[in-house]
Amino acid sequence: MAKSKYEYTRKFETNDSCLLNCFIVVRLDGRNFHRFSDSHEFEKPNDANALNLMNRCALEVMKEFQDLILAYGQSDEYSFVFKRSTTLFKRRASKLMTNLVSYFASSYVFYWSEYFKDKNLKYPPTFDGRVILYPSDANLKDYLSWRQADCHINNLYNTCFWNLVKIGGLSPDDAEKRLCGTVSADKNEILFSEFNINYNNLPEMFRKGSVLLWEKVEKPISKGDSMLKDGTLTTRVYPQVVTLHIDIIKEEFWETHPMLLES
Repeated sequence: MAKSKYEYTRKFETNDSCLLNCFIVVRLDGRNFHRFSDSHEFEKPNDANALNLMNRCALEVMKEFQDLILAYGQSDEYSFVFKRSTTLFKRRASKLMTNLVSYFASSYVFYWSEYFKDKNLKYPPTFDGRVILYPSDANLKDYLSWRQADCHINNLYNTCFWNLVKIGGLSPDDAEKRLCGTVSADKNEILFSEFNINYNNLPEMFRKGSVLLWEKVEKPISKGDSMLKDGTLTTRVYPQVVTLHIDIIKEEFWETHPMLLES
């Protein structure tokens, strides 16, 4: 940067570097997405195309910022987890948040037509973001468990609500009153007895959300690959982002993926 008498204004910038040896989580949420989903006539209670578009955007973010070790998404939100040791953007919270949110939002617009071939994007979506630091493995696990529990609670309610409205013929106000004070068992009973729906048989993406992480995947080696010399080597292991719809609350997930918590 060229020297000038105005350079002193840089001293007004806040030092927002994240504490060392902490997991950095960037969570983004859609702004006014109820209005956005209504304007674009998303299917209720879940629009598979909209969720798959969110997953595609998260995939592109993971590939662009490879210090990310995991992402979890549901509805109109996504949480991205940086490894403890990342030095990306000198761990500046504002840089990390704005780069991830802007890349996600631009990807949403860029890939829209692949998932909504017959719907034009009426106006650009907006996402807000925040940065949270988690100093321990247990804190990070509990955070992700909270988000997945939130996915289950919201999806069970919305599945009940929209079946009462669309099939049961109730008004939105009456459906809300019908569900007021009910617990999970009550909602499951309503779905099964009145609409013949076993909640556990619904797609796991709806019930559990989406988990993105890096895994080693074997791929065939092309004939022109320099490693293919004697014809015996036919595959190579590549790191690749995979999308899963699994339980991340139980300890089994972390036992299966121990590298996620290593420094």
